Amino acid sequence: MSVITRFAPSPTGFLHIGGARTALFNWLFAKHHEKYGNGGKFLLRIEDTDRMRFTDEAVQAILDGLSWLGLEWEGEAVSQYTRVHRHREVVEEMLASGQAYNCYCSPEELAEMRDRARAEGKKMLYDGRWRDRDPSSAPLGVEPVVRLKAPKEGVTVINDCVQGEVSVSNETIDDMVLLRADRTPTYMLAVVVDDHDMGITHVIRGDDHFTNAFRQSQIFNAMGWARPIFAHIPLILGADGSKLSKRHGALGVETYREMGFLADALCNYLLRLGWSHGDDEIILRNEAIEWFDLNAVNKAAARFDLDKLMATNAHYMQTCEDELLINLLTSGLAERIGHKLSSAAIDRVRKGLPGLRKRARTITELIEKSEFYAVSRPIIMDKDVRGIFDNDAIKRLSDVYDSFCKLKDWREDQLEVTIKTYLEKTKCKMKDVAQVLRVALTGTTNTPGICEILVALGRDEALGRIKDLLESQSGA
Repeated sequence: MSVITRFAPSPTGFLHIGGARTALFNWLFAKHHEKYGNGGKFLLRIEDTDRMRFTDEAVQAILDGLSWLGLEWEGEAVSQYTRVHRHREVVEEMLASGQAYNCYCSPEELAEMRDRARAEGKKMLYDGRWRDRDPSSAPLGVEPVVRLKAPKEGVTVINDCVQGEVSVSNETIDDMVLLRADRTPTYMLAVVVDDHDMGITHVIRGDDHFTNAFRQSQIFNAMGWARPIFAHIPLILGADGSKLSKRHGALGVETYREMGFLADALCNYLLRLGWSHGDDEIILRNEAIEWFDLNAVNKAAARFDLDKLMATNAHYMQTCEDELLINLLTSGLAERIGHKLSSAAIDRVRKGLPGLRKRARTITELIEKSEFYAVSRPIIMDKDVRGIFDNDAIKRLSDVYDSFCKLKDWREDQLEVTIKTYLEKTKCKMKDVAQVLRVALTGTTNTPGICEILVALGRDEALGRIKDLLESQSGA
């Protein structure tokens, strides 16, 4: 059987972290079967029937978020709203076959049922008063809703790939509304019709939809359609075990991008939230496609831990291709300093990358730490380090500068020998020389190693920066 999965978000806001994980699981399951099974497809459906909350910006945020994560879908995204005529068509078929009926209950009657159920401490269930009633007795001028004629005996069983086999007594499920009085379809109906028409074989979604599966199964049965295989994955909780909120990290995918996380790192972390493969923590995308299956999805809720996400991202920062980081860096640095980087600046950033990537956990941190490579002379010093340049400090910097000027081979080992020779000759401590050199070369004291910086900057740029500072201090 060819596997077809779907991700069906509502465009009422950003693509949140839980939705991203759901999309990832659907994508991986489809890709696994595409590569190792009889074929697989991952489809996207925008459930945009709620026009009061719908925005084009939200749709675009979803599309952009999925694309950034690398979760490309097949074909065009399906708009549920454009399929309203098809939803109504199915309801007409159900009315004709006796699987549905018109209900003329007034708001007052429904309120009475609700109040009675509340007084008895029961769940509100529609009492079916129009289920077998002659439509000729319908009140004039009242537009009916259409309800499913649900089975009243027996049980509805769901064989869920994650939750296992669960059954619900049909007497606890009332006749749900399929079509509202204004002829708009309900969520329950639209989802079933769309899943059937799109050929969805596996519905993988959050377990907050688990109870919906029983109602939706009854619609599938009424239409004589094959039900998809359900897999309801546990929700993501905060690190403290409470409902995931913004303070825990329930942010939009685009926010994590802006925070400097890599798409592969975020996908790796989301994959491990509720799915496991032995003790593996770092799982590359090709490995995830090979290994992913629904039988390894955990039943227990996962906990979102920003520190673990940060650690995962740090690993990807150290192992990803240089060109990916360079492209992200040049774009981020240009935005930070306000202009496009020169080819010389890009070259300095490239040479300094090996040392910087080990010290950064996110692209944002990497941009901040590499800014001194990208800026043009003269370097602007941080305010809190300007006071270190007393006469002794200027003398040490000047002496080291003279030694560097005489150096013909601008290599890290030769630079280290030059500094060591100066320290032995003057009896100075390394910190007394390193501090002034750092500030002269970068404008700050929080940097990689001195010789690493000198090599990355190159002879002319490094000497020029030191000379700039000496001249600025002589004129102070």
